[in-house]
Amino acid sequence: MVARQAPMILRMWRGRERPDRAGAYRRHLEAAVFPNLRSLPGFLGASLLQRTEQGETEVLVLTKWSSMAAVEGFAGAEPHRAVVEPEARAVLASFDEIVTHHEIVSEVGTEDLSDRRFPQV
Repeated sequence: MVARQAPMILRMWRGRERPDRAGAYRRHLEAAVFPNLRSLPGFLGASLLQRTEQGETEVLVLTKWSSMAAVEGFAGAEPHRAVVEPEARAVLASFDEIVTHHEIVSEVGTEDLSDRRFPQV
């Protein structure tokens, strides 16, 4: 009998930047958070998405983990609680206190999609 592997987990969180701090959250994430995440066991990748509507910029952070145990290694005993550092809190007008976790059940991609950064607009 083959043991079933734990499903990969996608952790999703969102916030809104302060209008006078445009781009500051991205800079913090790329300079401080992403490098730290790379060192954590079970971390598989992350994406930052953003959209601007009516002058407000919403950010959506997606992190991928090998299991819920790996998520708990990052987030602690209450993995549904957002992990928002003081530097991030300073540039966000609002953010989700609770995150959502989803099992990845199907996925397609190519290997050349890793570590891409896009120009700031």
